[in-house]
This record gives sequence, C-alpha cells and structure tokens, in this order.
Amino acid sequence: MKNSLLVLAFFCVGCLVGVFSQWEFEVHSLSLYILYALMLQVGISIGCNKELKNMIKQVHPKMLMIPLATIIGTLLFSAFASLLLSRWSVFDCLAVGSGFAYYSLSSILITQFKEPTIGVQLATELGTIALLSNIFREMMALLGSPLIRKYFGKLAPISAAGVNSMDVVLPVITRYAGKEMIPVAIFHGILIDLSVPFFVSLFCSF
Repeated sequence: MKNSLLVLAFFCVGCLVGVFSQWEFEVHSLSLYILYALMLQVGISIGCNKELKNMIKQVHPKMLMIPLATIIGTLLFSAFASLLLSRWSVFDCLAVGSGFAYYSLSSILITQFKEPTIGVQLATELGTIALLSNIFREMMALLGSPLIRKYFGKLAPISAAGVNSMDVVLPVITRYAGKEMIPVAIFHGILIDLSVPFFVSLFCSF
C-alpha cells in the first residue's frame, strides 16, 4: 500500500511539474531507458532469490492452470470494460488489463507503444489509466484478500494479486491462504511478470 501511494504521489508531482514548468525534453527516449532499467531490475530480483531452485522443484504442472486462469479472467473482464468505454477500443482495454497489477512497467510500455499511432496526449492518457487501474488492483488484493479468500477460495487472492503475488501481496496471501500457498504464489507471480511485456506489446500493436 505504501509503495502504491508513493508511486501515485510521484505521478501527481510529475503532472504538476509538467503543468507549471516549461521543460522540454525527449520523453520517448527517457521512457525507453526507464523501461530497460525496470526489466533489468525484474531479472535481478528473480535471479537473486536464493530459494528459487527449491521453489522450482516444488512446482507441479497443474500450477500452470492458476496463472492461465488469471490471464484469461483478466482479459475477459478487460474486454467487457471496452463495452462501457466508448473512447477506448477493446485492444486498448486489453492492453491496460495486461498490466496484471504491474503498474510501473505496463504504464510505460503502453505510452511507449501507443505514441506513434494515437499521439503523445492520448498515449499518455492511456498509460495513466493503466497506472491507476493496476495500482487499484494491487490495493484491492492487499485490502480485500480476507473476503476474496472467504468467498472464492484460497487460490483467489493469488489470482487477484496478479504479478504482486510473489512480492507485495505475498505476506497477505500467506496469512489468509496458508503457508502452503507460498510456492504457488511465487511461481504464479513470476509467470505473470514475464507475460506482461508480451501481452501489452501484442494488444498495443492493433
């Protein structure tokens, strides 16, 4: 929650700076370098996990069904949202949903990929929507895990957390779904993490 609010605060400060300043710089190049740094950080965080080998050994093929269900469910509801939002196409909504709560990466990717086709302003708006919607998803998973677990089962908080099932939301998942869900949550988070650049770039290409 604290990290999400901090990201949101920096975003708001950036908007204010952009409104009241006359700075001019190449946003396209800057966001590209930030994207490279984020992908490097993701690789380092996964590779530095000392328990990674042990967790991989505990992985059962059936566990693949959980991230698959997360991806399918998220994309279905994202496509449904396009029926309510006339301004954005179904592919735009799918691109936003494909962040799977990875707000920092997905918002940059969407802005980067959509800028050549819809312009800087609309691409920035869509990136902002991705940022906020994925922050809200993380906050919902953090705050709503007890109810999600109660009404939908112990795997539901993992799916609701998206990519954050392996880090930010993991303590909450452990508390309400049980310690036996830790390998499942981490494996789920890693696969969802790897899928974000693929799905976002795919839907942004339409």
